[in-house]
Amino acid sequence: MQPPEAETGAHDAAAEAPELVRRGVRSYVLRTGRLTTGQARALAELGPRYVLPHSLTPLDWDTLFGRRAPRVLEIGFGMGEATAQLAREQPERDFIGVEVHTPGVGSLLLRMRELGLDNVRIVQHDAVEVLRDMVAPDSLDALHVYFPDPWHKKRHHKRRLIQPALVALAASRLRPGGLLHCATDWQDYAEHMLRVLQAEPALRNTVEAYAERPSWRMPSRFEQRGLRLGHGVWDLIFERRDAAGG
Repeated sequence: MQPPEAETGAHDAAAEAPELVRRGVRSYVLRTGRLTTGQARALAELGPRYVLPHSLTPLDWDTLFGRRAPRVLEIGFGMGEATAQLAREQPERDFIGVEVHTPGVGSLLLRMRELGLDNVRIVQHDAVEVLRDMVAPDSLDALHVYFPDPWHKKRHHKRRLIQPALVALAASRLRPGGLLHCATDWQDYAEHMLRVLQAEPALRNTVEAYAERPSWRMPSRFEQRGLRLGHGVWDLIFERRDAAGG
């Protein structure tokens, strides 16, 4: 795949990346998890309103949220605690959470009900296909990828989510000035992310290398446990260049 030229902004990467259209390798393995009674009830009662089916055409997100607002998409929100907290703290923004695991979807729905949130929608589907099919180019203000599976064994590196084709697609969905924010607690993956993100012409690093964790990115319970054990955490924040390449 040829990367998009910075002078013209990010292209529609899906048209240029056939490997994203028919992917034989995925960055996740579907796990079977037991739903709690509360999660199952939330899925039944709130799912029809807040969980959206996969669509082959971009959605009218303004209509779905009932307003026009800055829009953030998060890939792999886990159990949704940090997503719900951020949506609560930033009510002026709309959040699209993408997650494949059913207990996590049910857990986020529970938190949404507890916090009275209406600025979150969920898509339970493969994130690459969601970005490719359901999100129009130049429409996101931010895209978050926090602690994706590091696939630490070398033979599994091809499964890592952050790869050149995905980054080009993500950049094409960001508006000029929009931010791609990644975080990992695996140093080798952080170095891989930095190389891939720096190689994408449509993006520029907002700092020299790794960024400080923004105060609004609430550490997840998994991250907090790692920090207590002395693990490092690396944040990377890249900005979509404008049409002039700035």
